[in-house]
Amino acid sequence: MKMNRKFLVIAAAMLCFAAAGVFASSGDAAAAGTADTSAVKYIAAGLAVGLACIAGGMAVGKIGAAAMGAMSENAELSGKALPFVGLAEGICLWGFLVALLIIIL
Repeated sequence: MKMNRKFLVIAAAMLCFAAAGVFASSGDAAAAGTADTSAVKYIAAGLAVGLACIAGGMAVGKIGAAAMGAMSENAELSGKALPFVGLAEGICLWGFLVALLIIIL
């Protein structure tokens, strides 16, 4: 479990450094006093989708494993476990919708 936390911290630090590079390379736009917000929109949209899908995948993995264990003992529980998997997958859809709204607006 410690390796996963260490990986997430390193990935977040790399993302911050990459975002700083995007802002630093604006060139003439920074000299004129205008900021290029299109790059920020795409970074925010990517973060929205990426983090939502990572969280959804982790949730589906845990719920799916628990559901399979429960169904191996009692086959009647299959119908009760599927809605919870669908709720976890809905997290990814919400991330996509947020990213779409960020890019459009």
